[in-house]
Amino acid sequence: MTRVQAVVFDMDGVLIDSEDLWKQVRVEFAARLARRWSDEDQAATMGCNTAGWSRIMVERLSLREHGLDEAAVAHMVIDRLREKYRRHLPARDGAAAAVRRLAARYPLALASGSPGAVGEYVLEAMGLAPLFAVCAWGDEVEHGKPAPDLYLLALARLGVAAQHAVGIEDSGNGVRSLHAAGMGIVAAPHPLYPLRPEVAALAAVCIGHLDELDAAVVEKAGFGWPESPIRSVPVDASRPERPAHAGTSDAAGRHRSR
Repeated sequence: MTRVQAVVFDMDGVLIDSEDLWKQVRVEFAARLARRWSDEDQAATMGCNTAGWSRIMVERLSLREHGLDEAAVAHMVIDRLREKYRRHLPARDGAAAAVRRLAARYPLALASGSPGAVGEYVLEAMGLAPLFAVCAWGDEVEHGKPAPDLYLLALARLGVAAQHAVGIEDSGNGVRSLHAAGMGIVAAPHPLYPLRPEVAALAAVCIGHLDELDAAVVEKAGFGWPESPIRSVPVDASRPERPAHAGTSDAAGRHRSR
């Protein structure tokens, strides 16, 4: 009998090739203030929640000198990103098919550092919203990735223990988050953003393309946990559930939670 009872996807970098757009928005934002946003700056934000990346932007771009705090920066960046998504949603090749393959076998959750307003739009635009039983967004937890909070919140909403779940991640912060949560790990890095060897070593399985992501890969990752599960930090799973979207739910009748 399978040990895997659920699969949890990341969104940015896994379902959509969003990192370039996030970078473009930040570069443009910095340029308007005569600042420079570098590749190193961008790498530091990957996998972070809104509080995390907005803090990094404020610090690295010295934005308090312009009277901008984290809340103001987050608002401006997110508005610009949503505008770019409306023009073109950069779905990662093979992502939608991979989600559908695994949804036929496992309950699915999403654990994304993006704010819910962005994430819900992405899932609806890709036609994947009904396939995810629950979602956990970056603006719902105090600590973003690499802390395990997002994944633990998603699992709490699913009612599945970490040792019976597998996560799909592309970034170093995301892989570290899964590792800290005590979950099985499938690493699916983008070719332009390879993982450092010491981070890739944390994953039970590394794949080069999402076409490779199927139940066999998930089951293999399901046997990659340490003998002693890593201690989980407490999370608040008490947030009430709501219908998926306009009352829809997946085949098992599970409702998505924001």
